[in-house]
Amino acid sequence: MNSLTTAKGGVQRGVYPSGAPQGYGDPYAGYGQAPAAAAGGDRPMTVDDVVAKTGMTLGVIVAFAVLNFGIAVFVSMGLALILTAVGAIGGLITVLVATFGKKYGSAAVTLIYAAFEGLFVGGISLLFTGMTVGGSDGFVLIGQAIIGTVGVFLGMLFVYKTGAVKVTPKFNRIMTGALVGVLVLALGNLLLAMFTGSNPLRDGGMLAIVFSLVCIGLAAFSFLSDFDAADKMIRAGAPAKMAWGVALGLAVTLVWLYTEILRLLSYFRSN
Repeated sequence: MNSLTTAKGGVQRGVYPSGAPQGYGDPYAGYGQAPAAAAGGDRPMTVDDVVAKTGMTLGVIVAFAVLNFGIAVFVSMGLALILTAVGAIGGLITVLVATFGKKYGSAAVTLIYAAFEGLFVGGISLLFTGMTVGGSDGFVLIGQAIIGTVGVFLGMLFVYKTGAVKVTPKFNRIMTGALVGVLVLALGNLLLAMFTGSNPLRDGGMLAIVFSLVCIGLAAFSFLSDFDAADKMIRAGAPAKMAWGVALGLAVTLVWLYTEILRLLSYFRSN
């Protein structure tokens, strides 16, 4: 990430590159005018801020994931399942608050999200590796999912750095449409499972495998938008606290990617 703002010609802070898109719904659109964007005594954001805040966020996720996993193994599976549901719902509500409540860049919102999502990740990891595949080699499956997630992250960072895929307003519109489509399909599948017992997108069959591959692909390309957000905000001299917003976006994408990879691996293992 250290090379993001130097890989494109050394653009001065506070000024977007010539011809770069501005203001396509990004929370940092107002920071492209001048270094005065960091008004109010808040220093400009740096790559170190993004790395540090993201690291703290992921650390909280891992800690709460281990906590819930331990509760399931040593205390009560029922309690762990309740905490998993609380984590899923709480994480969703927290992201909605950050998005629509104009809390982008709030350390409290990002860390609360991390705590909720950690509970969810710990519980869902146990479900996919325990109940789904009979507990065989569960930790190996989790390790493979983590390695896959890190690999995709680094690969997409390389893709962004080299400019192999350009993040443009059109790219973001296509990504938004695809994400909405996946969300509608997932909600429809959930309602179908609740009322009919049929679960075609998550039953481990060929359609479920294809759907998981699509989700993994979308999560991977979502990293490009996250990197572009961090890149432009650093170039524009956005306030340092906005690094918490970048950390939130990266954490959301990482958790989604990890769960989809783990789900896909569980399909193959159970089959």
